[in-house]
This record gives sequence, C-alpha cells and structure tokens, in this order.
Amino acid sequence: MSDFFSTFLDELPQIGAGLRVTLEATVLGSLLALLLSFVLGLAAGSKLALVRGVSRAVVEFFRGTSLYIQLFWFYYAMPQLTGYELTPLLCGIVAFGLNYGAYGSEIVRGAINSVPRAQYEAAVALNMSPFHRMRKVVLPQAWVQMIPSFTNLLIQLLKCTPLLWLISAADLMTVIQQIRDRTGETLTAYLTLLASYFVLAYALTLLMNLLERSAKRRLGLHTGAGSLLRTRSAESATTSGGTR
Repeated sequence: MSDFFSTFLDELPQIGAGLRVTLEATVLGSLLALLLSFVLGLAAGSKLALVRGVSRAVVEFFRGTSLYIQLFWFYYAMPQLTGYELTPLLCGIVAFGLNYGAYGSEIVRGAINSVPRAQYEAAVALNMSPFHRMRKVVLPQAWVQMIPSFTNLLIQLLKCTPLLWLISAADLMTVIQQIRDRTGETLTAYLTLLASYFVLAYALTLLMNLLERSAKRRLGLHTGAGSLLRTRSAESATTSGGTR
C-alpha cells in the first residue's frame, strides 16, 4: 500500500491531468446531452408528424444500442467511413452526449406533458404566443421536475467515463490503472478509484440540489433548510413542479 501511495504522490501532475479529462468528458458530455434532450424532447411534441418521427427514430436508436459500441464506432469505424479522426476525448463527449441526450429527451417530454392543462389554457387566455407560453409558463414548471432525473443521468454519465480508458484517453481511470500496473497494488488502486468517483458524484449531486432549490424559489415553492442534503423520494420528485 505504501508503494502505491508513494507512486501516487509522485504522479500527482498526471493524476490531475487525468481528473481534468474525466471532468471535461462529464461536463461537456452532459451539456451536449442537455441540448439534445431539449431538442428531441420538444420535437417529440411537435404537431408535424415528420418531426415527431425523426425525434422518435433518433431516440430509439441511441437508447437501443450500447454506449460501449457507440464509443468504439466513433473512435474506430467513423474514421474509415468519413476520413476524419476524432480525439479520444471528443469521441467520448459525442458518444456520451448522444446516448444520454436520447434518455434525457424522455425526461423533457414527460415533464412538459405533466404540466397541468389549465396552465396552457390560462396562457392562451392571456393571448401568449406559443413561444412565450413555453418559455414563461410551461418550462419553468417542467424544469423543476426535470432536475432530479437529470441529476441521475449526470451521475450515470460520470460513472461511464472510465470507458474512455478503452479508447486510450488519459482519464483518471487510465492514470490509476497505470499506477496499479507499476506497483501491483490492485486493491488499493481500485479502492482509490471508488473513493474518487464517489466524491465527484456527491459533489455533482450537491450542485444539482442547489440548482433545484434555486428553480423552486423562482416558482415560490417552499425549500427547507436541509433540502440541499436531503435524499429525494419518488413522491417529492413527482410533486416538485407545483400543486396539481
């Protein structure tokens, strides 16, 4: 164990670089996933059958195929078809964004559909355009309901970043694996990884809880003093958008 931690301290610059790659893949992948979630989720509610059909086809394709295979396809197969080769990190960002964006689109679609019909009717009665109805009435209420599910997707995306090791990206998993190979300390190496990903996941959870509190305040909903650290129940996640 002492050999592992002495090597760990010696390799702190590489560990920092690996952690940065992991965070970049998580943050940029989640931003792409968030963008696609809203594009595909809103398209699923379009009045045009073609738009709805394209949205459904994209969602079902990326939900129905393995993230593992998608990652390998972008890294190994796409350069042979297009002649363009993406960096390992960019392959990860694109694969994570497309895969989790497909799942996130269902979160967006479900949250928008859960906004009470009376809210739509009130907005129409106020002569709001469809764009303003969505931006000022529907999305603020739906957004509060999306956050808990988006938090789960964000944590799942973080936990998938070790797959970058398979395409030679120098992420945190890769660096710890190299230290393990040099020291032979398998147990200590993987315990360190477990602790590292737990800390990262918990930090992201706290940030998302803070975002949820802010979103609730904007709607005038009550947020208790301990809500930042509170574990959500299924009931609270369902009713967080307001009184039905």
